Amino acid sequence: MLALTASETMLQLTAARAHGDAFAAPIVVANAAHADAVEEQLGAIGTAPSALILEPAGRNTAPAIALAALSADADQAMLVMPSDHVIADREAFHAAIHAALPLVEQGWLVTFGITPDAPETGYGYIKVGEEIAAGVHRVARFVEKPKRDVAEAMIASGDHAWNGGIFLFRADAYLAALEQFAPEIVDSVRKACACARREGVRVYPDAAAFAVSPSDSIDYAVMEKADRVAVVPVAMGWSDVGSWDALHAISEGDERGNVVNGEVIMLDSSNCLARSDGVRVAMVGVEDLIVVASGNDVLILPRGRSQDVKLLLEAMKG
Repeated sequence: MLALTASETMLQLTAARAHGDAFAAPIVVANAAHADAVEEQLGAIGTAPSALILEPAGRNTAPAIALAALSADADQAMLVMPSDHVIADREAFHAAIHAALPLVEQGWLVTFGITPDAPETGYGYIKVGEEIAAGVHRVARFVEKPKRDVAEAMIASGDHAWNGGIFLFRADAYLAALEQFAPEIVDSVRKACACARREGVRVYPDAAAFAVSPSDSIDYAVMEKADRVAVVPVAMGWSDVGSWDALHAISEGDERGNVVNGEVIMLDSSNCLARSDGVRVAMVGVEDLIVVASGNDVLILPRGRSQDVKLLLEAMKG
């Protein structure tokens, strides 16, 4: 919902990325608390959703995508995109989609492999197998988030890509795969949709039925188990903006590499990211720091360690 990398929000940029070029109006799966914001933001750019499915609870990506698949035309290709990604080269993205479509029509489940430029340990990887069509390869295997030495070895091998979490398949092919490998998920989601409440484009799946669904990702539930799974390797200026480091890397900084947003004063400092939505932040004589102030909370950490925010959250819960 935030405008982190442009004047448009991440959601608006995602919707605009799949507008025109034979794309239908988007189906959006979101939290009920965000319904008004989703409709307002997408309406502002002329990409109003054909369906806005409001999850009664978060059950991970496999059930969420099943909700969308049941709202889509069964025989149509369905492009699944998280709304928090940056894709700088839209033409390369569309070319990859068109390369995959012939296999999608044959029932293949397709993912997009991002050309890696660093041994990132916060991403999953895909080992790219044999080419089965122009620009499309069979997935040899999926690799969970690796340790640094393993990531370095995979990049050196030249046959691994980052798992970007973007998928393309027919709606009926995905549901069939769920029925084979995770029948309890698709059964719960079907019941939740059958008893759903509807208000215009808004769809409220039945909370009790949806809560029965196991919480599982599409990767674990389907992609790692199905046989006909393909990957399209593509260099398209992708980032998932999943960390403050990623945001610093894709943002345009000043002459000293600083990326600043909000009430921030910076003197004799370099290669920092600083954001505040309220309190004034002053930084003097520092480098390679991330400073984020929101309300009464302030986060300070060295650049390169923003993935450790997850560890911090666990410590705070304790």
